[in-house]
Amino acid sequence: MTYSTVRPHARRVFWLTAGAALALALAACSPPADKKAEVPAAPSAASSPAATGLAADKFVMPQVPAGDYKLDPAHASLEFKVNHLGFSHYTARFSTFDAKLKFDPANPTASSVEATIDPKSLTLPSPPAGFKDELTGKAWLDTAQYPAITFRSTKVEVTGANTAKVTGDFTLHGVTKPVVLDATFNGGYAGHPMDPHARIGFSAKGTFNRSEFGMGFGVPAPGTTMGVGDAVDVTIEAEFSGPPLADAKAPAAPAAQ
Repeated sequence: MTYSTVRPHARRVFWLTAGAALALALAACSPPADKKAEVPAAPSAASSPAATGLAADKFVMPQVPAGDYKLDPAHASLEFKVNHLGFSHYTARFSTFDAKLKFDPANPTASSVEATIDPKSLTLPSPPAGFKDELTGKAWLDTAQYPAITFRSTKVEVTGANTAKVTGDFTLHGVTKPVVLDATFNGGYAGHPMDPHARIGFSAKGTFNRSEFGMGFGVPAPGTTMGVGDAVDVTIEAEFSGPPLADAKAPAAPAAQ
């Protein structure tokens, strides 16, 4: 395959990058379970349905503290997809991003998140020589002019026992517009002897049109799929580390020699 034959892919990746950015930010802000749902006394972290991944209709809010949480990058991913010629959904990701979450399990609508993505961390599957440079260059992401992609939540709307819609201001390529993500709170715990801080996890998905952010090149004409689709689908998986375990013991000092 020559470089010229993959240029349509380049265009598509660019759109995807935009989606990925939104995805992370949104993922970070995934909200917790509905505070109005009746919640029985939470069992231990090991036996909690939230911790063991039971179905949403059996979800039990784990006993996790409210407070500030920070993204655990070792347990987070930010991927995006875009339709390519109607033949496949080209998939790529960003590898460098961060997020801060204010989380209140008793009042999820009061939760908020801020996320930042480094567009230069765009990761592509088997890119030809020069492909990534083109996508991060002036014609596409223009990372020199726009070194960050950001998301700041503005609203959390609870939709189920552990689901919510998260609305936020998404800034990409110098354009800021509202974006909505469907988020799922997967559970968490207040801490563990081997992990003496609260830990919570979320999944999130969302879609936005790249043309609304000034990146409409290559969008197929109405009635065709010849080009790179306008819609960018974002998928996020994220774990956050929070307040220290209340009864965590400091490690014993080494014995004097």
